Amino acid sequence: MYRMKFDYHTHTIYSHGPVRPHGKGTIEQNVLVAVKKGLDAIAISEHGPGHLTYGLKMEKLPEMRAEIERLKKIYPIEIYLSVEANIVNRDNYLDVKPEEYDLFDFVNAGYHYGVTDGYCMENWMHGHGVRKGKKAKLIEKNTEMIVAAVENNDIKILTHPGDKAPVDMDAIAKACEKTGTWMEISTHHAHLTPAEIEICQKYDVSFVISSDAHVPQRVGTFRPGIAKARIAGLDPDRIVNIEKI
Repeated sequence: MYRMKFDYHTHTIYSHGPVRPHGKGTIEQNVLVAVKKGLDAIAISEHGPGHLTYGLKMEKLPEMRAEIERLKKIYPIEIYLSVEANIVNRDNYLDVKPEEYDLFDFVNAGYHYGVTDGYCMENWMHGHGVRKGKKAKLIEKNTEMIVAAVENNDIKILTHPGDKAPVDMDAIAKACEKTGTWMEISTHHAHLTPAEIEICQKYDVSFVISSDAHVPQRVGTFRPGIAKARIAGLDPDRIVNIEKI
């Protein structure tokens, strides 16, 4: 039997859409669930500011930081302020700039629809069966973009690699090996799939299971990630945030 030590990919109402919050709980509600489930640490990692519909409003960061500092005095758990930066094909390949990194305790990053300069329309059309041709070229462009993001930034977790953008997973894993970036086994998205884990474990990379919680009750969800790892034959010791009990 295993337990989850920390969950570094959770969302709250600060990931806010134009009409309603994309995340459904407050920071304190996420923390309460994490404490109840026995986690040692949790990170609040809202979608990066470049997302057109539910990106983090950077002016809210002082408010978020103050709330986290308040909660640290109340609850017996480490609480971090992070961000799930969006991968794009311009500048430093993220919608969070290096000069903004100090605003966060660490930076996660992943690919999403809903940003400019990220082949989003092509990937959306491919993912929804609208455009089936030129997949090889799309894989090449996506892979170059994501590898560049990993190699040009200090990213702790590459979130749900392979989701929404077909890639050369060998090349992505090589980049994560080179930079020490953790590869996420998501319990919210299908990726990494067991087949993708099999590819990635050929390289000297570490894995992390995340809930990608958008509602408080999903914070600390990890068993579906363990199941995928077992199917792939991954040694649990390579998953940085679980331990045997």
